[in-house]
Amino acid sequence: MSVARVPRVLSIAGSDPSGGAGIQADLKSIAAMGGYGMSAITALTAQNTRGVTAVHTPPAEFLVAQLEAIADDIAVDAVKIGMLADTAVIAAVREWLDANRPGVVVLDPVMVATSGDRLLEADAEDALRDLLTRAHLITPNLPELAALLAEPVAATWGEALQQGRRLSERTGAAVLVKGGHLDGAECPDALVDAQAVGSPVVAEIPGERVQTRNTHGTGCSLSSAIATVQARTGDWANSLAVVKEWLRGALEASDELEVGSGHGPIHHFHHARAAVPLAPGEFTDSLWESTAKVRAEIDALPFIAQLDGGSLPEKHFAYYLSQDAMYLNGYSRVLARASALAPSEAEQAFWAEGARVCLEVEAELHRTWLSRHAAHDAASSGGGRGTGGAVPGPVTKAYVDHLLAASASGSYGVLAAAALPCYWIYAEVGAALHARHAAREDRESHPYAQWIGTYADERFAEATRRAISFTDAAGRRASAAEREAMRTAFTSSAVYEREFFDAPRRFA
Repeated sequence: MSVARVPRVLSIAGSDPSGGAGIQADLKSIAAMGGYGMSAITALTAQNTRGVTAVHTPPAEFLVAQLEAIADDIAVDAVKIGMLADTAVIAAVREWLDANRPGVVVLDPVMVATSGDRLLEADAEDALRDLLTRAHLITPNLPELAALLAEPVAATWGEALQQGRRLSERTGAAVLVKGGHLDGAECPDALVDAQAVGSPVVAEIPGERVQTRNTHGTGCSLSSAIATVQARTGDWANSLAVVKEWLRGALEASDELEVGSGHGPIHHFHHARAAVPLAPGEFTDSLWESTAKVRAEIDALPFIAQLDGGSLPEKHFAYYLSQDAMYLNGYSRVLARASALAPSEAEQAFWAEGARVCLEVEAELHRTWLSRHAAHDAASSGGGRGTGGAVPGPVTKAYVDHLLAASASGSYGVLAAAALPCYWIYAEVGAALHARHAAREDRESHPYAQWIGTYADERFAEATRRAISFTDAAGRRASAAEREAMRTAFTSSAVYEREFFDAPRRFA
């Protein structure tokens, strides 16, 4: 068979207004697998995650009109067939398939919903068995497999495989045997084809059961997804492997949706959720929230409490200053690189100015604070004043190495995210310290009053706001993979910020 880069996939199925099953699930699955989805509606249901309350079947002639309208204008690479409520509808689909011969036909024999509601009239079962011979792949669950064979439901995986072989023999189609209804922790799937050379089990993929009640539309989603991938690859075994991995992730992420109080839907786009369009501020807000634990740990550090109370040992403060000077030297190089990668003149100018200010602050540390603490600085840094003979501490080196690695990534977004915590966390810690300090009655005699006073610099607060804004814009432009890399870079820098504040206690 020929394969399509963007398969045009037609779902012939019923509608689910709750969005979890039927054509709604099919269209989501087709899109998730890289296809272009179309639909011809066979039935209208009134249902939600708790069950089906009503079914309306439009005249079969209207279904024929839908199918002919599509076929007259659009090439159909694959067809997924789902709910077919009565014999007239089944006959219409059979005649259309005979006339058009799609390259991929996957038939999901929808007979009973997950909730237990019957979705196929009893007198239509024989017509459905005849329609199975027009399919390339049939995807029943175990109760449906047993019903099609008029046999008891398989109790073991071996019995299920044998039933799959018998259905394949009777229809000439391959059968996807699914272990979802078996007891136990295992949930295997197998592609069974009685006409295959050698074993009828063409492919068997083991798997562990995902513990979730959110299984609404699982069968619909699987069948439409595999039809789409098959139209892309032309290999049933490979298609099954791709779809099974995707479906596992969709089940594992289903709780994120919070849809309904019964059997909720799966998360069809779990693999692409990081690429969802974001509102301004949404991306950086999520970064900030994800580091809440780290920031709480920073607030609880002895260094912060002692600096606040004025009891911080002078040698710890001297160590912090010397390491900060060395860090700022490396950080200035990182900001210069961000300026080179930035996509706009405003961003280029901002990061370049940040690099200049870093060097200016480092020089100021040399002139004032470090000179006042020269003896302690020399003792903690191995000799020399300021950074002249100092050795970067392990945290300083690791933090700067992390930033340089982000710089070397070539991604402006990743580099901005890595650089942002030095602005944002420092600004937040400093603002809290300054606010508490301003309320102290003894602030004039506080040994670190002048240092804490520097935290009130509105220029730095404004620079922090702009760094947040530019990073957020980069995140909104980024691909899903780049956003994840940005998130990782930001989180790692936040951890390094915590370690940097704690380093004087450990290494001074």
